[in-house]
Amino acid sequence: MLFIWYPKCTTCVRAKRWLDANGLSYTARHIKDDNPSRTELREFWKQSGLPLRKFFNTSGTLYRSLSLKERLPSMSDEEMIELLSSDGMLVKRPIVVADDGRILLGFNENTYSTLLKE
Repeated sequence: MLFIWYPKCTTCVRAKRWLDANGLSYTARHIKDDNPSRTELREFWKQSGLPLRKFFNTSGTLYRSLSLKERLPSMSDEEMIELLSSDGMLVKRPIVVADDGRILLGFNENTYSTLLKE
């Protein structure tokens, strides 16, 4: 399993603690140092079945400073993917890529329990 996270993010830290406490093995990847590429983001998006806008970290300062709330509705999917791939701080985190290809965004203990402990 791939765990893409930002160590200063409290949600990411909670997710990591949960993974560790449940004995799940993963490869950790620092989102700021190794941001998902356009190709990865496109794959994550298609595998997740989620709207692409859900991949944006809407609580981040960069999101607000770029006025993305107003800009996203008029952007194409490719423009959004390009923007997400430009800076890891724009991407919602953590991202879990399960061994079976499922994609989890953010952290919800019930979702993790249901989908990762099967």
